[in-house]
Amino acid sequence: MGKMVYLCTPIIAIVMIYLNDDIPGFDLEAALPLLSDQRREQALKFKFEQGRKTCAMAYLLLCEGLRREYGIGEKPVFEYGEHGKPSLVGHPEIHFNLSHCRQAVICAVSDRPVGVDVESVREFHDSLVRYTMNDREVEQIECSSDPRWEFIRLWTMKEAVLKLSGTGISDNIKDVLTGFRHSIETVENRQRGYVYSVVY
Repeated sequence: MGKMVYLCTPIIAIVMIYLNDDIPGFDLEAALPLLSDQRREQALKFKFEQGRKTCAMAYLLLCEGLRREYGIGEKPVFEYGEHGKPSLVGHPEIHFNLSHCRQAVICAVSDRPVGVDVESVREFHDSLVRYTMNDREVEQIECSSDPRWEFIRLWTMKEAVLKLSGTGISDNIKDVLTGFRHSIETVENRQRGYVYSVVY
């Protein structure tokens, strides 16, 4: 279920990425019995099928990662930190992060804290760029051969950094990447129209 990409830095951490970009082909009804009661309830709270699908897909990617990397077969249950970042009940040594957009769902699993964000490439307003990017990043976007892709690339990097820390969107969104010392990997899927970034 989904594609796997392995990102590794010696000694520091190993990050496993599980991604599925076939949202239309996902069978929600078949998936619902595979979810924990907690996750099924979360999925069914979404008004539209797209939200229900991506919620279920993200959970099943996590299940696949836990099974492959840690031999964990039971359905994981989440607990949540102060700012809503989930962790695994009974497995504090395992870190994960989930994200989804209209085109893809992604899960990162690691032995260290990890953040991941996936976003669809779309048109954006200049006001959003000015609100979220510092002067250097604005120039980077404006000088890019394709500003839409450059903006989304930088946005996913910032989101992934914030999700790593578990703080969510913050007032200093412009300077999130300034002086940041962790590893950031960014992948563009031009054919399918999305970008994801992983921070570890």
